Formats: sequence, C-alpha cells, structure tokens
Amino acid sequence: MIEKHTLDFLTKIKKNNNRDWFDKNKEKYLAAKDNVSEMIDALLKEITAFDKRYAGLTSKDCLFRIYRDIRFAKDKRPYKTNMGASITIGGKKSTKAGYYIHIEPGESFLAGGVWQPEADALKKIREELDYNGKPLHKISDNKDFKKYFGELDKSYQLKTTPKGYDKEHPDIEFLRLNSFIVWHKFNDKDVLSKNFVKGLGKGAKIMKPFLDFLNQAND
Repeated sequence: MIEKHTLDFLTKIKKNNNRDWFDKNKEKYLAAKDNVSEMIDALLKEITAFDKRYAGLTSKDCLFRIYRDIRFAKDKRPYKTNMGASITIGGKKSTKAGYYIHIEPGESFLAGGVWQPEADALKKIREELDYNGKPLHKISDNKDFKKYFGELDKSYQLKTTPKGYDKEHPDIEFLRLNSFIVWHKFNDKDVLSKNFVKGLGKGAKIMKPFLDFLNQAND
C-alpha cells in the first residue's frame, strides 16, 4: 500500500528541508500524502473489523500535517521528515489511548498507548494499577504481545518511587512509568510490502487489550 515514491519524497525532504524545494515539489508531496491517506483508510477497515468504536473515522481525522510549528523551536526546519497518523477514538486530537503510525525511511513503526498524559490522567492510571495491576500483567505477559511489542517502553520512567506509593509495591515498575507506550518497528521492505496493512492490523488487534486497559482507567 505504501509506494516507493512516498519514501523517496520523505528521503529528499530530509535533505532539502526548505520552502523553495517544497514549493517546487508540491505535487510529489500531495502524491505521498494521498498514498499514506489511502493506507490509513485501509487500516481503519482492518481495525473496525474487530473494534466498531472506530467506525466513521477517516484518514482526514487521523493524519497529522507535515508542517512543523517552529514558533518556539530552536530547530527552524519548516517540515517534518515523516508522515504520522493518530488512530484514536474521537480523532487525532483526542486524549484517549490510541494507535500511532509513523512512516519514515528506515524509521517506520506502529506504536500505541498514552504518551506523557496530563497529571489527572496519569493519576487515574496509577490508581487503577494500585487497585488491580493483574490485567496489565496478563496483557504484557501474553506471548503474542511479547513477540510483537516486547515490553512497555521505559524511556519515560521515574528514577524514584512516585509519591504516595511504596517502593516495594508489586507493580512498582508500572507505577514508575510516566508514559504507557509500546512499539513495533518496520524496515522499508516491510513498509513497501503488499501485506503491510495486514501486518499493521495484526499488531493493532494484539494491542487492543492494552489500549482498553488504559482507557478504562480514565473513564
């Protein structure tokens, strides 16, 4: 579903990240955007097949703009060098746990969960873990989950014990997390494969219980 011209465009914009080049290659950008949009729409069909709550969403509700907000950034490059989409109940601006698709030459991946949730949402997740962490253990220990995603990303983890919790708590490793995220990376050959969307759909289905746990904690 992802065509070579899309990765070629993203490779070139990384080397030519300026408005003059972009304006001269606007048609190539639009072709790449359309290609990724078609892929997202196909993936939405895969996801809706096992989770009807995503019915009605389209790629327009999910795909992020390629334009960077550089108003307060030290990095003044005007364009992203990837195309990303948030497939979340309620659309890309929703604060619910959801899927994230990232297309970038050599750096493509499927991720999901909640990244640095606001204090109230993080508090609710920790309270749910404190009350009953068994469901998250069952999800993360599932053989298909471990094979596809490994373990939860620990890049955003407190070095100390969160306030109000015992350092000997049986779920302290989960409680120390500030983000609840999993990843699965794809090489360019995978991305260009005709089975790419099926592979994403498989990963999304495996991830669903993880997202359900996080969203139920914040209901």
